[in-house]
Amino acid sequence: MVTEILIEYITQFISAIGYPGIFILMMLESMVAPIPAEAVMPFAGFLIATNKFTFANVMLVSTLGSLVGSLISYYTGYFGGQILIRKFGKYIFLEEHHLDWTIRFFEKYGPITILISRFIPVVRHLISIPAGYAKMKIISFLIYTLIGALVWNGFLAYVGWKLGENWEIINNYAHILDIVVISIIVLIVLIWITLHIKRNSVHKTD
Repeated sequence: MVTEILIEYITQFISAIGYPGIFILMMLESMVAPIPAEAVMPFAGFLIATNKFTFANVMLVSTLGSLVGSLISYYTGYFGGQILIRKFGKYIFLEEHHLDWTIRFFEKYGPITILISRFIPVVRHLISIPAGYAKMKIISFLIYTLIGALVWNGFLAYVGWKLGENWEIINNYAHILDIVVISIIVLIVLIWITLHIKRNSVHKTD
């Protein structure tokens, strides 16, 4: 749940410096700073509703912020990943003895992991670090980060736009939104695993 103080800080910051405020906050959100997109983007959407911002510009600066923040984390992991994963890896279920596994995992599932993580609280703040440590191809990393950021940022901004002055309502239901999103992702993953197992069974039968 986003606190009133944090919401006030975010709204004042964006109101004071405009689009650069969105860029900076979304950049920090994509790093390790506990700044929720669930507060930044709906407020930006509200400002769209009041004609102070445009949807196109909000999407541009927020997505650029997400990309820059993710790149900083990526290269932090690239050059200092072992130390960081040893210290913070437990928050995304990675321990030091998982480092070799991390490299193999990102070689095989890196793109889809990066995409899905954009919709999961906490994970999206940290996932770029192990991706960098695993030396995931930078082009793939950027493409899937871009897609995830566009979808998530766009959804939150659109909701804030439509709610107008009631944009803060989304913060009262942020935890429910997180549960719904995670449930959908789990369902998709389970379907994918089921289809993958069936496909392998058919190949073995042939």
